[in-house]
Amino acid sequence: MAATSVDVSDVTDQVPLDVEGDITVPGAPPEEDEEDFSTLDEPVKETILRDLKAVGKKFVHVLNPLKGSRSLLREWDLWGPLVLCVMVALLLQGDNAADTGAPQFAEVFVILWVGAVVVTLNSQLLGGQLSFFQSVCVLGYCVLPLSIALIVCRIILAASATQTIVLFAIRFVTVLLGFAWSTFAAMAFLGDSQPVNRKALAVYPIFLFYFIISWMIISHTHSDT
Repeated sequence: MAATSVDVSDVTDQVPLDVEGDITVPGAPPEEDEEDFSTLDEPVKETILRDLKAVGKKFVHVLNPLKGSRSLLREWDLWGPLVLCVMVALLLQGDNAADTGAPQFAEVFVILWVGAVVVTLNSQLLGGQLSFFQSVCVLGYCVLPLSIALIVCRIILAASATQTIVLFAIRFVTVLLGFAWSTFAAMAFLGDSQPVNRKALAVYPIFLFYFIISWMIISHTHSDT
């Protein structure tokens, strides 16, 4: 029997090739039938507004940690911690000509980020279930109460030329409340990720991290006025 040859070009011209479809991984769970969300064609303005809205929601969760929201863990980001870190560093930095003892911008910036990294690594070594960036995200966002306390202290410093014991007491109580709120919020989000028998070892570095920030705030007596 004579072999017949088939022209591939004729076949491809008659039968259209379907090159579209989904790439599936063997053994992977089926994907839900949800509309694919892409930001490639989204206007830059909408992307920025959506990100700002997400950061604002996380700030609300920090101020009200009793709601038990886990959006800080599911949708982590470092935009909020970066904004808070820059703001705290700017408000705490001293003027070399007027206040040489105040911490400088780079010092505060490094202390905040290195402190968050050290606390996160300690949590990882103790068997924490959160990822590295999830923990850094929570620790950074929970600086918000102390940032608010810092703003209040700066207003008190700017409003009065001389600092009295009463004004110092107000600043001390404000920073103390911010410290307690930051620590409580961080534990509300990170507490369940630690083994039960090692929670005390995980709480102490968090306590020390926010205590150092609180000490920098309460010991800062320089005013720009």
